[in-house]
Amino acid sequence: MTHTVHPYAHRLGVIRDWKSRWFAKSPAEYRTNVTIDSAIRRFLKKRLRGSYVTSVEIERNQKTIRVLIKTSRPGLVIGRGGEGSQKLGKEIEKVVRSAKIKPTQGGAAASGKMAVRLDIEEVRSPESQSPVVAYMVAEGLEKRQTFRRVLKQTVEKVMANRDVQGVRIAIAGRLGGAEMSRTEEIKRGRVPLQTLRADIDFAREEAYLPYGVIGIKVWIYRGDIFADKKK
Repeated sequence: MTHTVHPYAHRLGVIRDWKSRWFAKSPAEYRTNVTIDSAIRRFLKKRLRGSYVTSVEIERNQKTIRVLIKTSRPGLVIGRGGEGSQKLGKEIEKVVRSAKIKPTQGGAAASGKMAVRLDIEEVRSPESQSPVVAYMVAEGLEKRQTFRRVLKQTVEKVMANRDVQGVRIAIAGRLGGAEMSRTEEIKRGRVPLQTLRADIDFAREEAYLPYGVIGIKVWIYRGDIFADKKK
């Protein structure tokens, strides 16, 4: 039987890097770091929904947690005069302190007293980023547009981008308010999931409607990555 593998995890160490970068000296410290990272990601997913965030990367040393937010609308996150980013940084510090941390021999990491450094990076060509495209589909569905029209318009916008060579969008749930859930899919171009050097961007999103939740999956193929291009 075939197995469905996450396109990002499938390419780790080949053309992808880890989104959480740190080292732990003990299993207890490892558990603490994973708990804090998970809490930060859950908080930012709710807090920045609609800000077109493409990824959240976390780096840390013994005293500082660096959170890198990549978004196509940095103005929404930074706010007027940087007020939004300062407020967001304080909220992340609260999340870090409130995360469940078991006592270890890690000092600052064990007590959760770590400074948070927030960096915001702008992403070019948002139509080639799968998290942005997935939210565009969710936004259209939440505005009560017909799902076929949303899928067709979104695919045309994505394929108009020069970097994109293929796109596939799948939605599942009570489409159109039907009694039984079903799956609909649309595809343009090539999406080679088994080719490790293929730059496949994948994202999941949910559209919240009165009659239930509709799940959205987006695959975007942006060409192959070779060692010569990296150099």
